[in-house]
Amino acid sequence: QVELVESGGGLVQAGGSLSLSCAASGRIFGIDAMGWYRQAPGKQRELVADITSGGNTNYADSVKGRFTISRDNAKKTVHLQMNRLKPEDTAVYYCKVQALTLPVSWDDYWGQGTQVTVSS
Repeated sequence: QVELVESGGGLVQAGGSLSLSCAASGRIFGIDAMGWYRQAPGKQRELVADITSGGNTNYADSVKGRFTISRDNAKKTVHLQMNRLKPEDTAVYYCKVQALTLPVSWDDYWGQGTQVTVSS
């Protein structure tokens, strides 16, 4: 019913930059929070950053000042600009969207994940 397509992952050297994008499609009647999570091997999935429909943002302490989240409500997209990347940022990054579908139901939807690898 709701599909999330992520793009932009890849391999980059430490200190470099990458940009991730996530586009939502399907029978969506509203979107609330949009966010990015990541999961490194052997670790739990963790919040990287999220943004409300009103534009309020929240970042993990480990990425503050380096990553920027933004969204385009009309296009149903969310972006993550990652600068000054570190090897510890290496993980699979997942997009998450809180979407309203019919019958009236707010649910969380996840993307398939995109690999980000930062070499030292």
